[in-house]
Amino acid sequence: MWAIEVEDVVKRFGEFVAVDRISFRVRRGEIFGLLGPNGAGKSTTIRILCGLLAPTSGRARVDGLDVVTQAEQVKRRIGYMSQRFSLYEDLTVEENVELFSGLYGVPRERRRQRQQEVLEMAGLTAWRRRLVRALPGGWKQRLALGCALVHEPPILFLDEPTSGVDPIARRQFWDMIVRLSEAGRTILVTTHYMDEAAYCHRLALMDRGRIVALDAPAALARSLASVAFLHLESSDLWESLKVLEREASVERVTLFGAGVHLRVRDPERARERIQRALHARGITISRLDVVAPSMEDVFVAVIEGGERNER
Repeated sequence: MWAIEVEDVVKRFGEFVAVDRISFRVRRGEIFGLLGPNGAGKSTTIRILCGLLAPTSGRARVDGLDVVTQAEQVKRRIGYMSQRFSLYEDLTVEENVELFSGLYGVPRERRRQRQQEVLEMAGLTAWRRRLVRALPGGWKQRLALGCALVHEPPILFLDEPTSGVDPIARRQFWDMIVRLSEAGRTILVTTHYMDEAAYCHRLALMDRGRIVALDAPAALARSLASVAFLHLESSDLWESLKVLEREASVERVTLFGAGVHLRVRDPERARERIQRALHARGITISRLDVVAPSMEDVFVAVIEGGERNER
């Protein structure tokens, strides 16, 4: 049933603990996300699962194979896309796919057909003779994904796959990931983009090497049932921030898009106090609505709760 199993894995680099006793399991066909800021331990976790780093302690299995004692077998069962673009920019799109099909051991009689399938899947057929260095960033990411899939692995590891690409390219890339999951592939993806959480079936929120929460995105949001969130947009965002950081009815103020999210316990009472406070400073409110918590709200609340428990 489980495509990936991680049990009490620790990774130390000298005195620094990059991964701190994490445990989780990933179902077959699932999109499982590791979400957290840079330095949270996400990339180290993926490298351990790909057999590229040995854990200091603990155990991990991928497709039933031990990542330490059966690392070479693991590598043949996975596709891996690193956060750094790792294809050959002086080759064409088609030449890169051909090269990786050979490196991954795709049978010769299957290679040409498989190369065409990859180009079609990634929408790169029309770009096949274009040098990779001439491709826009989003198309390079598509090519990197295609090359990671050329040998048809059942499990795919994507490390910050949309880093540095524009929002439209990010959405298109995630559409491809969802289709791969629907076709039965297991996908473990790391990201620091909180809005990408909605694409995952389940999420592990990571901070300082630890998993601080793990569940479906909707379930994580429901964990904040005891608080409410208001979205504010006003004529002076920065002055609003200064005012509301001192407002007793507001527990936390967080920048969010063109406005701010306000965490409150009593939304009706908070709305009245917020309106009075901002009007007193001559600030016009264009929007002040109760909204569902974003994944960023969830993450901040989980981290703050963990810090309070440690005190």
